[in-house]
Amino acid sequence: MSDLKRKILSAVADELKLIEQALADHLHPHFDLVAQVAGHLLFAGGKRLRPLLMMRSARLCRCDRDDLSQFAIIFEYLHAATLMHDDVVDGARLRRGRPAAHHVWDPPTAVLTGDFLLARSLSLAARTRLPEVIDVIAGITEQMSQGEIRQLAHKGDVTLDETVYLDVIRCKTAVLFQGACRTGALIAGAPASLCDALDDYGFHLGMAFQMADDLLDYTQETAALGKAAGADLREGKLTLPVIRTLSRADHRQREWIEALVRDPEFTPADFDRLVDLMRMHGGIEDTRQSAAIHIRRAKSALSGFEDGPHRALLADIADYAWARTA
Repeated sequence: MSDLKRKILSAVADELKLIEQALADHLHPHFDLVAQVAGHLLFAGGKRLRPLLMMRSARLCRCDRDDLSQFAIIFEYLHAATLMHDDVVDGARLRRGRPAAHHVWDPPTAVLTGDFLLARSLSLAARTRLPEVIDVIAGITEQMSQGEIRQLAHKGDVTLDETVYLDVIRCKTAVLFQGACRTGALIAGAPASLCDALDDYGFHLGMAFQMADDLLDYTQETAALGKAAGADLREGKLTLPVIRTLSRADHRQREWIEALVRDPEFTPADFDRLVDLMRMHGGIEDTRQSAAIHIRRAKSALSGFEDGPHRALLADIADYAWARTA
């Protein structure tokens, strides 16, 4: 995975510089506090994957505009806003290896800064002067909110089924990937068939990416993850590895897992036992294979585009998303 990551980063180095500059230039808050709070998350790392997807989707559709980064940051602002809001709702301690913003400042400040980032993303969408783009961004904000509300409604719900889980991650993650890719095609003036193809690519990439994130919560250490390992379960979020494991566990094992979900203060030994059960019942491997199906479909969606560096990069990003599940 490290070789693939280096390959991708080398290919997008120039775009990343433009994105970083645009993120800073477009904050311009009325109060310095907003820049400090937003910057605490925005400039704490992050892959910039969503704005990169927008820019490369536009290039794949033969767009030669030199201002793409000014619109690509819409998707990083949207992403950061949802993370800030999520951390307040979940009571998260860490984000990207740093204390979450609501711990450094306070929950009202974090929430209002997230609101500012949402508003800024909508303002930037309006600057495209493309009603289709504005419609995409408005739809993203609505669906992401619906996904968060639905997840909150099922907090600690051990009866959560896979259908609900898939809809939650579609709303929380996949729609933002979809929107980034579609917006790039729209700004390029691409025909509907190519817009739809990139939409499909973004959807399947986003689904696989979230499944990989859900796996990492059980397979990576806190230092590499950037948040506490097992944080999802402590926050009452049942993800696909747990759902699959619960469906196959015997009665005694299921009762034990359900008790663990109800007790967010479970011990590291309890967590290790849960991971062992996941491996034994295929919860981890099944999630990897579900992500693999989406990766194959994402790459298949690119088949209608001509070969070249932009298509190759999008395929590499899909492979990277899969490699994260290992």
